[in-house]
Amino acid sequence: MSVEQASVDGLRWFKSSYSGSDGGNCVEVAAGPEAVYVRDSKVVSDAAVLRVGRGDWAAFIGGLARPLVG
Repeated sequence: MSVEQASVDGLRWFKSSYSGSDGGNCVEVAAGPEAVYVRDSKVVSDAAVLRVGRGDWAAFIGGLARPLVG
């Protein structure tokens, strides 16, 4: 695993409409040209940001749509 500094300036962040307006336990997501970025909604400035490849993000979201077996 490597750690690198990624520029997230100019990205449009969003969170689920199910997330409350009180800033509770939620994440924000932004889509960039080559990756999707995820951060804690409570700590937006100078926060750690997780960078996920677009293909990996699509697989993750697709997995959420499938029922759990077992």
